[in-house]
Amino acid sequence: MDESDRRPIAARNLGATQRIAAALVARGASPNGISIAGMVAGMAAGVAFAAVPCWPGGAWLLWLLGALLVQARLMANLLDGMVAIGRGVASPVGELFNEVPDRVSDTFVLVGLGVAAGWMWLGLAAALMAMLTAYIRTTARAAGAPSDFGGPMAKQHRMALATGLAVWCAVIPGEAGGVWAVRAVLAVITLGSLLTAWLRLSRAAAALRARA
Repeated sequence: MDESDRRPIAARNLGATQRIAAALVARGASPNGISIAGMVAGMAAGVAFAAVPCWPGGAWLLWLLGALLVQARLMANLLDGMVAIGRGVASPVGELFNEVPDRVSDTFVLVGLGVAAGWMWLGLAAALMAMLTAYIRTTARAAGAPSDFGGPMAKQHRMALATGLAVWCAVIPGEAGGVWAVRAVLAVITLGSLLTAWLRLSRAAAALRARA
């Protein structure tokens, strides 16, 4: 795998992360299977968020569960590539398993937050803008530009906001305040993702013009 095509993640160099990856490699874990597990975690996080209005008494538990599942999704996204490199395996469909589960996870998480806030349309807007950032990155790479994982609202930034928001809603009482906090965060993700998409498109165009 070309290092330029890997998202730069500091946690990849942590000793604990490397030990987990080594254990998975030793057990012959499937990188594609890890990607699917991460997608399932992302989907479950979205369902937990969407269930908040249906169970007000247990909302704090659903928020915490969603936060943990979002982090599990990110951990799977981190480990699948490490395991693939550690095992020296390259699947002909690996790129599909690398990209498609991420789009599904993003959509479930963000739409789930929109349902929790009573503004599903805003969750859909955030998911659409998140998908746009990935679309521009992959299209630009296919055209010959370098892979661009830059922000300000790349995947790790979106999921960090979603995790922090979920923890906030779990520990800070006040349903009305929580609803508006979710709406505010979704608005930030939507606008930030739109800006990210524009910046990636601009950088890709500049790189392609420079090559020409």
